[in-house]
Amino acid sequence: MKGTPYINLHIKKALYAAKLVRIIEVSVVNWVVPGETALAFYKAKNPTDKPIIGISTYNVIPFEAGQYFNKIQCFCFEEQRLNPQEEVDMPVFFYIDPEFVEDPKMAKVDLITLSYTFFEAKEGQKLPLPGYQ
Repeated sequence: MKGTPYINLHIKKALYAAKLVRIIEVSVVNWVVPGETALAFYKAKNPTDKPIIGISTYNVIPFEAGQYFNKIQCFCFEEQRLNPQEEVDMPVFFYIDPEFVEDPKMAKVDLITLSYTFFEAKEGQKLPLPGYQ
């Protein structure tokens, strides 16, 4: 492959299933070189008068590119607590695996979209395991 391959990374504002926490800003990471680390921030605000504890899940589009997206450090690894009216920066430190450029299925992929969904944690809630009763 000639030259340095760049991938345009689109960081979307997170979706919040609880509709309690607002993402008010996302840092811009325009171009990522496979194999090099990058850092992005989501800025979140709890506009309510009560603390909110939640966890985030992420999504990478196109889905086939997800196997090459590696998070080193992410706010989604742990529950997040936002106090009333608190505003926080939530970091994502990541890289795109350099094998991305060797995969023929990724040859035409030059845009990857990263998004998150935040779910409010419910104390004592037990989730069923898929495939088990």
